[in-house]
Amino acid sequence: MPAPALTTYTKVITELQAAKLRSILEDKGWLFEAKPYTLYAAAGPKVNVAVYEKGPKVVLQGKGIEDFIKFTLEPEVLGTAELGYEEVTNPAMFTPHIGVDESGKGDFFGPLVVAGAYVDPDMARTLRDLGAVDSKRIGSDARIYELARDMRKAQVIHETIVISPQRYNELYAKFGNLNKLLAWGHAKVIENMLERVPDCPRALSDQFANPRVLQQALQEKGRSIILEQRTKAESDPAVAAASIFAREKFVQWLDQNGPKAGFILGKGVSATVKATAVKIVQKLGNEGLAKFAKMHFKTAQEVSAASSST
Repeated sequence: MPAPALTTYTKVITELQAAKLRSILEDKGWLFEAKPYTLYAAAGPKVNVAVYEKGPKVVLQGKGIEDFIKFTLEPEVLGTAELGYEEVTNPAMFTPHIGVDESGKGDFFGPLVVAGAYVDPDMARTLRDLGAVDSKRIGSDARIYELARDMRKAQVIHETIVISPQRYNELYAKFGNLNKLLAWGHAKVIENMLERVPDCPRALSDQFANPRVLQQALQEKGRSIILEQRTKAESDPAVAAASIFAREKFVQWLDQNGPKAGFILGKGVSATVKATAVKIVQKLGNEGLAKFAKMHFKTAQEVSAASSST
């Protein structure tokens, strides 16, 4: 089965590369338009280009992405040939390892979900062909559900721990620190995964704290393997798969528990989320809110104050 056509692509670039790309697009007669948070955005044949200020990074969308990357972006701007050569440029992605990631740590409502996924060379290629990427790059919950379903069909070995808000609040009180709580969750998932794949030599996690925090949290089996921690680890297929499984369970929890709260439980920490939290406190009290929200967030204190003043 051929790999699906690439329809979105993100790459961090330098300011000099951003300027060079703009010059190339101008010479080709692309149509430029102003977009929020971008240095520039332009539309050309079957490709839309947006270069965001933060990074900066280039985001490509459209059916002509692969040709644009291979014949313009890589040779004329990046000076590399990476697309389609991942096994040469990053062979570690295609060796047996466990990837670990989490979802929900920055969301006021909902659980903290930690997931792990195992890949070997064949599974890494399968995940690439399925289009499994960091869940933060996936724009819809429907796509998250679809990818998680496809990965299960492909028999990706995985483990997921859903730490409900009530349990999360208990653990946070115990650890007194989010990074220690995260490390506990990651270490637990790694231990569970090693029950499933005891010969796995390596685990990879996004670096969310001083590396010693997770290293010290590892349990018996976890201490016997190589643990790597790095920023932007979600570019790895195992970590990307873990991020999708984690996000699926997080979104699922919000959908299933909204009716129990009597309100739609939104993501993040938006004004809408705060307004919903005020209504929950008015209806169920702070103890009721603690069943649906992470109470160490500053938002909890703000909501409590807002509720008592109305």
